Amino acid sequence: MTASIVIIGAGQAGVQAAEALRTGGFEGAITLLGDEPHGPYHRPPLSKAWLAGDIGAEQLVMRAPEALARKNIALRTGQTVRAIDRTACQVWLTDGSALPYSGLVLATGATPRSLPLPGGDAMGVLALRSRDDASAIAKRMAMCIEQQLPVVVIGGGFIGLEVAATARKKGLRVTVLEAAPRLLGRVLAPLLSDWYAQLHRSQGVSLLLGAQITALETDRQGAVSGVRLADGTVLAAGLVVVGIGVSANDQLARDAGLACERGIVVDACGRTSDPLIMAAGDCTARRLADGSLLRLESVQNATEQGKSVAAALLGQERPFTATPWFWSDQFDKKLQMAGLSTGADQWAVRGDLASGSFSVYHFKGRNLLAVDSVNASRDHLQARKLLDASVSPTVDQAADMEFDLGGLLVK
Repeated sequence: MTASIVIIGAGQAGVQAAEALRTGGFEGAITLLGDEPHGPYHRPPLSKAWLAGDIGAEQLVMRAPEALARKNIALRTGQTVRAIDRTACQVWLTDGSALPYSGLVLATGATPRSLPLPGGDAMGVLALRSRDDASAIAKRMAMCIEQQLPVVVIGGGFIGLEVAATARKKGLRVTVLEAAPRLLGRVLAPLLSDWYAQLHRSQGVSLLLGAQITALETDRQGAVSGVRLADGTVLAAGLVVVGIGVSANDQLARDAGLACERGIVVDACGRTSDPLIMAAGDCTARRLADGSLLRLESVQNATEQGKSVAAALLGQERPFTATPWFWSDQFDKKLQMAGLSTGADQWAVRGDLASGSFSVYHFKGRNLLAVDSVNASRDHLQARKLLDASVSPTVDQAADMEFDLGGLLVK
C-alpha cells in the first residue's frame, strides 16, 4: 500500500503532526480531517479576546487552508469519522466513504462535560470548547447586556474564571458557582486560590464556594432564567456557562479496541496499543514509568505530542519529556504555571502578593515541583529552566528576592 497518513482532528496536535511529518521528510499523502466547518484555529483566545470581541476571525486562524495545501497536506473540514477498521487499515467516514492509511494519528481532543441536572440542556446553557461555542456565548452575552440580565458561571476552573472575567469587563453582573471549597483547587495552592478569589471579588464578580445546584429554571420559551440552589435560592440568569471539566474524545479508539483509560493510553512518543496508530493532544493519557497515567490539557502538550507522533511514524524516537507549562489570563493578570504541583508539602512566595506580581514555588521535601507566576514572566522562564535541569533552590532561597536563582544554573 502506498504510504498514506490520516490524521483525525484538525486542532493544534493534528496540524503539528502533519507539518512535522513533512519537515521530517515524509513524502506520502497526508489527510487532515476536521469535524468542524472551520479550518485550524487557535483555541486559547476563545474565552478571552475572541469572546470580548477584541479580535476578528482572521486573527484566530492557525493555518490557512492554502498554507497547508502548499505543504501538500489535504485538509478536509466538516468530516466525521464513524469507525476505524484496524484489520483493513482504513477509517470510515459518516458519508460512507473510506480512507486507507499506513499510519493513523488520533488528535480528537476533548468534550466539555454536561450538567446532569433538570434544565441542563435549556437554551442559553452553554459550554465553551469551539469557535462556534464562543460565538454562541458572545451572542447570548449581547442579549444579556441589552436586557440587563446577569450571567452565571458554573465551575471555578480556568475556563469558567476566564469567561467570568470577560463578562465583567463587558459590564455584566456575574456569579461564579463552585462546588469545591476553593477556586482552582486541583491545580493551585490554597494561598493562590484565595488570591484569585479576592481578585475576582475586587472586580465585582460574586463567588459562591461550596455551591450545591439542584436545577436550572427556564421560562415559557424554554430558555434558562435562573439557577436553583439546594437552599431554595434562585439566581437569575440570562446565560449560564458550564465549565466543569472535559472528557477525552476516546470513543473511536475504544470502539477500535485500543487501550483507553481516562483517554487514549499512549507512551512518551504518542504510540497507542496499535503500532500503526498514534494519538496526541487532549484525547490522550500518557503512561508514565511508574505505571500511572498523566493527562495534560494544554497547547504545549498538543504541540509536543504532535511532534512526537510524527517522529514515531517516521521510525524515530522523540519522547515528550519537557517541563509542562500552562497559562491563564484573567482581568489584567497573567498566570504562568511551570511543572506539576501535585504532592507539594511546602511553599515559598517570591515577591509580594499585594503587588499583583509574584511567584509561588511548590516543593516536595527539598525538591522543586512547580512554580506559579502572576505577572512575573521572568520568574516563569527561569522556573522552566530550573525544572528542566532538575535544579532545586531551597525554600529560603526561593523566597529571598535578593538571591539570584539563575546562578544555580551556572556550572
